[in-house]
Amino acid sequence: MRQVLAGTVAAHGMALGRARLVHPSRYTVDTRPLAEDEIDGELHRLHHALDTARLELRELRGRLHGALAREVNEFIDAHTLLLDDPELLRGLDDLVRIGHYRPGAALQKQRDRLCAVFEAMDDPYLRSRKEDVEQVLNRVISALQRQTSPEERKLAARVGEILIADSIAPADMAQLAGNGLLGVVGSSGSTYSHSAILARSLGLPMLVGTRDALSQIHDDDLILLDAERGEAVVHPTAQDLAHYRGWQREAANEGRRLAKLANAPSRTRDSIEIGLLANAETGSDVAMARARGADGVGLYRTEFLFLKKKVLPSEDEQFCAYRDLVMGMGGLPVTIRTMDLGADKADAAGLATRGEENPALGVRGVRLSLRHPAVFSTQIRAILRAACYGPVRVLVPMVTQPDEMLAVRTLFKIARQDLKRENIDLPEKLPLGAMIEVPAAAINVRALLQCSDFLSIGTNDLAQYVLAADRGNDALDNIYTPLQPAFLRLLSHVISAGHRAGKPVSLCGEIAGDVNFTALLLMLGLKEFSMHPSQILHVRDRLASLDHAHLRGHASKLLRAYTHEQVEALLEEITRQPLIS
Repeated sequence: MRQVLAGTVAAHGMALGRARLVHPSRYTVDTRPLAEDEIDGELHRLHHALDTARLELRELRGRLHGALAREVNEFIDAHTLLLDDPELLRGLDDLVRIGHYRPGAALQKQRDRLCAVFEAMDDPYLRSRKEDVEQVLNRVISALQRQTSPEERKLAARVGEILIADSIAPADMAQLAGNGLLGVVGSSGSTYSHSAILARSLGLPMLVGTRDALSQIHDDDLILLDAERGEAVVHPTAQDLAHYRGWQREAANEGRRLAKLANAPSRTRDSIEIGLLANAETGSDVAMARARGADGVGLYRTEFLFLKKKVLPSEDEQFCAYRDLVMGMGGLPVTIRTMDLGADKADAAGLATRGEENPALGVRGVRLSLRHPAVFSTQIRAILRAACYGPVRVLVPMVTQPDEMLAVRTLFKIARQDLKRENIDLPEKLPLGAMIEVPAAAINVRALLQCSDFLSIGTNDLAQYVLAADRGNDALDNIYTPLQPAFLRLLSHVISAGHRAGKPVSLCGEIAGDVNFTALLLMLGLKEFSMHPSQILHVRDRLASLDHAHLRGHASKLLRAYTHEQVEALLEEITRQPLIS
């Protein structure tokens, strides 16, 4: 039976697939007694569920090979024998036909009865067999609760999976994305969580806050994930599938239209040039940035070099990675961020500070780098060497106060002197910038500008610290929003200070690539955006529809707003376009 579950869109798109529950909910059993005229139909449902469970076991046995097959097949065979046990089957039939139990209640009663029998046995081995009973009958209950029709099963066999979970870790999503994952439905979660950000960059539609997902959806149910309307449709109808096919056609047409913008200029309707840079970490990110016509790399994350193995990367290993990045961008400017490791990440590289109660506010970013000057100097030398192959800027993360920037400059000066003595080619200049993600840095930005050549605003962390709200906590959605007036005033303060000092200011947080915030950031005076390369064409398209002078003329009105609801209303009024949920 068709069912629609509402959620909040975390990543736009649509997908059709079969459900895969990460943590299936406890089975709810209907305990109402059966009417006489329902018995034959319910017996048929029960036998069909038993057949389904047998088929699953046969298919599982056929997929296993080698040592794993030798280890597991014994248990599969035992479960198969249980499903064919005449006493078990006769007892189930009697409970339905004579006791007027519904199939789920009959299975539950048989499971509990047999488990009690095994539990009472003296022999430890026989007592342990109750687990087999539980697993077998739970498999049948699961099969019983699936309401998938034969037609749906044929369709589901040809499509990938929609993950149904309470929440999903970014690492798990990244792994599953390459193995047939089509979309995600989360019963909790936030649109600003790391997982939501990753889903958007991977192009995976995602809903969060779909409260009843785990209790109402079962494994292998056919799901139409509509992350445009904010719905997960269980057992979609022909009309739903027609709507999906229509969306696919529209998405393909939109993709072709946007592709034509790859070589178009990034400018507003009134011809103001805006820099669209790419956030990158891998070679594929760099390739996508070039293909989408990025103006350069605004943020290259180097920590992956420190996390991919348990030993620290050598100078040559780092040099090769940075050189390939610079050459891959073909003369376009590249901003390399020094290692942004915190206590939660640094342990893999042997740099962790032990016993920190709150790593997010601990020894991380530049604080960690300055505690390990030898490790940091190795990275600095590699960056200096790579900077001979094209224009490079260096970005320092988690800066709080000017003396940190001065200490970094000193290390660069020493490294430059050492490399000169080794007769290694060096760039004439290497701009050094501060990442503004700590409120103290934003408030005291004029002092930082005296020892920085440019600024890059990291809004993901800055918003968390300013609002004292974890962006992954869905209970704080009403607080964690980039539309909060206090946060916007701080952004305006940083951007204006950079302009007055004649120094570039970019923004590399998630909102840079979200077309909902393009007008807002232009209003605040931003002219350099850095985003995941997949978003460049979307933002370029949005820019072409906006009048820069008109937006800047309303900045003062925006900054006088008292609440984020007022900010949203003003944005819609000024742009005459509602935010995309």
